[in-house]
Amino acid sequence: MVIHYRVAGHLACGNHGSNLSSTTELTQVKCRSCRGTEVFKENRKTARNAARRAARKAKVAHERNDWRASWQQRLTDLPGRQRLPRGFGGQPFV
Repeated sequence: MVIHYRVAGHLACGNHGSNLSSTTELTQVKCRSCRGTEVFKENRKTARNAARRAARKAKVAHERNDWRASWQQRLTDLPGRQRLPRGFGGQPFV
């Protein structure tokens, strides 16, 4: 069964009928005419860009992991006076 793309209550391909199945979800559309319309392509592009932005944000949040704080905590937990590695600025010992 062909599933059409519905935009503002109308089918993107221009077909009419009460028995036609339609959806607003881009991944379920099977009608080639609907998939070739500018409305469908623009909405697919917008959804794809939004997904990329969300993935980029998740990646940035993952990279913001404060590795220095965890490293300092690890050195603090070690017995004795452990030196901090280079780059930790004016703090010679933990």
